[in-house]
Amino acid sequence: MTAPALVALRDVGKTFPSGLVALAHYDLDVREGEILTLLGPSGCGKSTVLRLIAGLASPTAGAIEWSAPQIKNNIGFVFQDATLLPWANVFDNVYLPLRLSGVSRTAAALRVEDALEHVGLHNFSRALPRELSGGMKMRCAIARALVTRPELIMMDEPFAALDEVTRFKLNDDLLALKRRLGATIVFVTHSVFEAAYLSTRIVVMSRRAGRIIDEIAIDPAIERNDDFRSSKTFADVRHRASQALRVSIEEAAS
Repeated sequence: MTAPALVALRDVGKTFPSGLVALAHYDLDVREGEILTLLGPSGCGKSTVLRLIAGLASPTAGAIEWSAPQIKNNIGFVFQDATLLPWANVFDNVYLPLRLSGVSRTAAALRVEDALEHVGLHNFSRALPRELSGGMKMRCAIARALVTRPELIMMDEPFAALDEVTRFKLNDDLLALKRRLGATIVFVTHSVFEAAYLSTRIVVMSRRAGRIIDEIAIDPAIERNDDFRSSKTFADVRHRASQALRVSIEEAAS
């Protein structure tokens, strides 16, 4: 909890041209090295927070403060849909961010191969997206986010459309990646179970202009495995997050 903030949102507001207020007076620190999960009902502003941090949208009030200016220019982003180019093979899909940055295919080859190795797709570099399972497509999208070697990775419900077995496996794979790479991760989910398993901190948001109604810290030293899923700590975190989520839903209905 005492790690420095890579990026901080200070009194941030976001109002869309339609008049919809997505965020108002929103404050959040993203701390170096953490897996921060934003949990809340649909429409509470979780994805808006990610898009503001990533520079895909601009706040209408407040400020976004960076600990170092170079970080905001090298953020990995994984969307809910893998968004792969259907005509390009796995290698070329992962190479895309480097190609757009002007890096030649030859110069990028080792970085692409390293990213594919990290996600277990090194034997599928020539495969087309239509030849991949849903889980493999998402691994490809994660590799594409990793290829620029970002310090900060944003993940917007990346496993929501996958079956439970694949989702559990990718949760474990993501934690293994985190241990190897050390990047800071901001993760959006609707799943209390996923939030309790992955996170070192959970921020529960209300639908009312993205208000934060609870923050739950989880000891990062605890090993995340099947034993953790059946532990009292996991049950306690899940219960507290569920209760906060219930308050958020009741607020929206009132």
